[in-house]
Amino acid sequence: MKSVYRVLAGLVAVGVVLQAMFIALGWFTAIKDVDGGLVIDKNYEGNTGHMLHGQFGMMIIPIVALLLLIVSFFAKVQGGIKWALYVVGLVALQIALAFVSFGAPVVGLLHGLNAFALAAVASMASRRASGPPAPATAETAEPTEATR
Repeated sequence: MKSVYRVLAGLVAVGVVLQAMFIALGWFTAIKDVDGGLVIDKNYEGNTGHMLHGQFGMMIIPIVALLLLIVSFFAKVQGGIKWALYVVGLVALQIALAFVSFGAPVVGLLHGLNAFALAAVASMASRRASGPPAPATAETAEPTEATR
């Protein structure tokens, strides 16, 4: 289960990198299209980059983050539940900042900044799964000579 935890946390971090790539693709494509005569108005629905950014940000990354949280209860990663909760919290904040940014574009700066925080925290969570196992609790600990 530790390896599943490590992979899921790593996938969140990779997802953030993909998000940056998708939004760059979306806006560079839009700029190229405007240079070619396209008019962007309220009816503009975006392009492939915008679509991928939206789908990954609203569906893929949140699902992976929730799976990470579920796995964290079984993976026996020291501090794993806490770090998975940080990841889920930052994903929720990222989505909230995205929606607020449509009404107040300056908040988009925080959306971009939070993406870096999410990538860092997810990477740290992944690295924690490479460390020693979580200490055993009294219920799961092996009996010692003194307790037999």
